[in-house]
Amino acid sequence: MVNVQTSPIQALQQQRLLLQLEYETEKEAFRQQTQQTGIARKVKRGDAWWPVKVCKSYYNSLNQLAVELVRTADTDIEHNFEFGKPVSFFSVDDDSAVIKHFRHTGTVSYVDGDRMVVTVPDGFPVIDLQNAEQLGIQLSFDETSYRLMMEALDRAIKGKGRLGYLRDLFYSHQKPETFVFPSMHFPYLNATQEDAVNMVLRAKDVAIVHGPPGTGKTTTLVEAIRETLMRENQVLVCAQSNMAVDWISEKLVDRGINVLRIGNPTRVNDKMLSFTYERRFEAHPDYPHLWAIRKAIRDLRSHRKRGDEKFHQKLESLKGRATELEIRINNDLFGEARVIASTLVSSANRLLDGHKFGTLFIDEAAQALEAACWIPLRRVSRVVLAGDHCQLPPTVKSIAALKAGLGKTLMERIVEIHPEAVTLLKVQYRMNDDIMRFSSNYFYDGQVESAPEVKYRSILDLDTPMTWIDTSQLELPADSDVSFKEEFVGESFGRINKAEAEVTLLALQHYFNQIGKQRLLDERIDVGIISPYRAQVQYLRRLLMKREFFKPFRRYISVNTVDGFQGQERDVIVISMVRSNDDGQIGFLRDLRRMNVAITRARMKLIILGDVPTLTRHPFYHQLWQYIDNL
Repeated sequence: MVNVQTSPIQALQQQRLLLQLEYETEKEAFRQQTQQTGIARKVKRGDAWWPVKVCKSYYNSLNQLAVELVRTADTDIEHNFEFGKPVSFFSVDDDSAVIKHFRHTGTVSYVDGDRMVVTVPDGFPVIDLQNAEQLGIQLSFDETSYRLMMEALDRAIKGKGRLGYLRDLFYSHQKPETFVFPSMHFPYLNATQEDAVNMVLRAKDVAIVHGPPGTGKTTTLVEAIRETLMRENQVLVCAQSNMAVDWISEKLVDRGINVLRIGNPTRVNDKMLSFTYERRFEAHPDYPHLWAIRKAIRDLRSHRKRGDEKFHQKLESLKGRATELEIRINNDLFGEARVIASTLVSSANRLLDGHKFGTLFIDEAAQALEAACWIPLRRVSRVVLAGDHCQLPPTVKSIAALKAGLGKTLMERIVEIHPEAVTLLKVQYRMNDDIMRFSSNYFYDGQVESAPEVKYRSILDLDTPMTWIDTSQLELPADSDVSFKEEFVGESFGRINKAEAEVTLLALQHYFNQIGKQRLLDERIDVGIISPYRAQVQYLRRLLMKREFFKPFRRYISVNTVDGFQGQERDVIVISMVRSNDDGQIGFLRDLRRMNVAITRARMKLIILGDVPTLTRHPFYHQLWQYIDNL
């Protein structure tokens, strides 16, 4: 429970100390990894592209120097580059294999497939990049996010007025204020979704939409935003990840709402790009004039004549005209937008300086560190948090900071102290009832029910929706060189279970044979293969590519970690649990929220592969095993 005897300011000061600890832990881990990990390993992990080719350099619409790169090898490896991440360049000498690092860093502006655009500081030696042998690019340590979170906590600690009021409210049992008016009816929402929208509209301070898997949280949130815009001119919508911002933005655009997206989308298509700030800026009728003035400024600087007394006068005049045009374009773009959308960290963007909003909506709030939520909170009067604290938590690398409470989110804190501000969505539209029932009973006090149209959904007649294949009961051929015991692989000591991976694909193949090839293709039955361990995911991907049987179905099968499947769903989910040892050690499988995400991705069929004696020493897995056994 929250200790409300601690003052809000002391609690936030404690958060700041823990955040500092997390910063130092992550920075040190990054330093060690950089020293110890070879380039090839970084490429495999998705943290580097090498070699890359420079296509062109140019000034973008925001007047930043941009370099466009293309990776020329390992193009099938999934990478971790995305908008806003800091990067550094390096080159590898062909003869000596010596790695030379470039001094300046850049920022990812855009990534699509094997193409990346990076913005670099003015004066960056682009010519050196073009001439470099074996050029590469790698992720750098992200100082900026930590700095912005620290500054946000400092602001909240010193906060007066509305910010100070919200800070004190979130850490005390003082009741949040509400408006009083009759409930509105929304014919296309169910009763709990309708309650959630009404609670959002009544809230003066804070409201929480708690959305378990498949309960239509995004639908509810979009409706709440639409209704809020009937009363307010503009709202701020944020989320922890670019992908979550893209998702909610796309749904709002589908409802005809004018969205201005600060930062670049992860899923790159014309629809997504059309509402980004950069595209709108370039499309403004005054932009060609502004571009011409900026070009004149660059030409003037590069052709400056010695003794030109009017240089500064000309320069200041041009800069003044450029600033005037920029302000006019920005005023137009922000004036017509109803929703400003960004990640929590990007809400610190200077473009939003001076802007105030009535309401802030934070989607996927249970995945964000509390400090990140305080970044946009300074700009608003009230906040609506949506998410599910029984699903994926925020990532915290420092064990000490995690144990001391850094992983506790603002949403969790408010759910505990102010249950009266929470609406639980109770009808799910994704899963067969048997799959949903275990999650509902264990995580949501049995309150979540299945919509009638999905309750009995299945692929095969009389199919059992959940199956657990106990690998401890399987026998391998006598000449097999693998076992069902977990092992460590590679420099990062990733956990892997090779025999279990083989059986995972055999189980899927057997299920596919039951369904029939033609039906699989005609109905486009999609499959997710999940493992909590990245090393197992990579091993499964390699095995899948080798299996001739799966060739016709590959586009319908995706293999990823639990985190990689957050927010997604598939007809069939297969989970490889990996852990198998004599001590009953299950490591981070003890984070039950991850397993909640994994098992609730399945619409019609869930197949779990795992060593029952190892896993069922933990009460959760014991209950899950018994539940499946009794179906």
